[in-house]
Amino acid sequence: MTIAGRVDRKSETWSSRFGFIMAAVGSSVGLGNIWRFTYITGENGGGAFVLAYLVCLALIAFPLLAAEFAIGRRSGHSAVESVQALARASGKSELWGGLAWLGMLAAFFILTFYCVVSAWFMAYIPFAISGTFASDVGLLEQSQQRFDDVTSKANLPLLLAYLAIFISLAAAVVGLGVKRGIERASTVLMPVFILVLLILLGFSIANGAFGEALSFITRVRSEDFSFSMLLDALAQSFFATGVGAAIMITYGAYLKGDADVPRSSAIVALADTAVALVATLVVFSLVFAVGSEPNAGASLLFVNLPIGLAQMPFGPVIGGAFFLLALFAALASSIALMEVAVSWLDERTGVTRWGAALGVGFTVFVIGAGYVYSREYIAFVDFVASSLLMPLGGFLIAIFAGWVIEKKMMQAEFGMPFFRVWRPLVRWVIPIAIGAILVLGVWEKMHEAGFGMLADAALTTTD
Repeated sequence: MTIAGRVDRKSETWSSRFGFIMAAVGSSVGLGNIWRFTYITGENGGGAFVLAYLVCLALIAFPLLAAEFAIGRRSGHSAVESVQALARASGKSELWGGLAWLGMLAAFFILTFYCVVSAWFMAYIPFAISGTFASDVGLLEQSQQRFDDVTSKANLPLLLAYLAIFISLAAAVVGLGVKRGIERASTVLMPVFILVLLILLGFSIANGAFGEALSFITRVRSEDFSFSMLLDALAQSFFATGVGAAIMITYGAYLKGDADVPRSSAIVALADTAVALVATLVVFSLVFAVGSEPNAGASLLFVNLPIGLAQMPFGPVIGGAFFLLALFAALASSIALMEVAVSWLDERTGVTRWGAALGVGFTVFVIGAGYVYSREYIAFVDFVASSLLMPLGGFLIAIFAGWVIEKKMMQAEFGMPFFRVWRPLVRWVIPIAIGAILVLGVWEKMHEAGFGMLADAALTTTD
């Protein structure tokens, strides 16, 4: 398919459909499902949040995921150039490339704190394997103190070393390229990841409070619904699938012309959902087994989970497997996040892929070192990237794909049956839904944080 006014397509493509699916699934089922989905589900009461997440995933994130794959494949370039190329071909302004820049910014922000959380997981693997958690039986305060010690300034040199190792691994994979690096790593990491996750699920069914965990994520209570919770669900659906962060436009650019975009998008979305739910059941089975609370926030996996692991049979083995699982997931996602920037640098600046990967990795290390020094910034950056930039990026993608790109281009990418359903969703339902949830959710969160007067003033000004 030829697009007027664009340069040649990328020289690399995925070598197989399996390789693409593993890479795309790897980018979406990382820490977003192992770490973020579990603790946000706990904070939002369980079942109501899971239901809201599934609705957002099916009606908003999935159609936009397909749109991003189609945009990337249609152009065959980095996210910015893909959007600009389709805008040119549709007779519209190249300023639409700004939505890809917004996505790249979100991806970069997420990568900076992703790597720090990954360093925490690396630091916890020796504790898990050595059986150190056994001393935390019934002692929440002691487990909390261990987390504070691991992430404290006193432990700064070790955390920086872990951070450097993790970023170096991600940069090395990205530097090797699509086939030799990203695809090869994903086809190894993801099957191992899924196998370990299933083993942990079997363990949690046999030894944990599986029934209580299942009840928690399926029990829907009306009092748990709020615009704040809906914003969390929307943000998580984007965070998990990579929508709004230019990741899937970038990965879509490596798709071959005969790939079935709707089917591939459905596989990625379903795999993401399955992993999220299984990981949540595993974590809460262990947490509830010792009577711990699910609403511990971002430290759930580092404070509450180890107490559960300490009282389980084969606790050191299971603990080591879990934190290694989380590390695999984090690496697969970080590779995708890094590829967004590296792809653009490699394409537009003349820098080699290796040079771009090293440059992005060094920048991420410098910023990540700041988070290591002051971890309280992670929650703020997470909120800005996940709850503001990604939903805003998704809103703009919906407008761009539904109203700016010529109808025949997207129709050719999807085929008529899927296109008939997809187009009205992207043109009408999704922009309205994202806009309403974003505005009202942020307003409610500002009230919750004690900035009610500022939130009311902002909403009044908007009106």
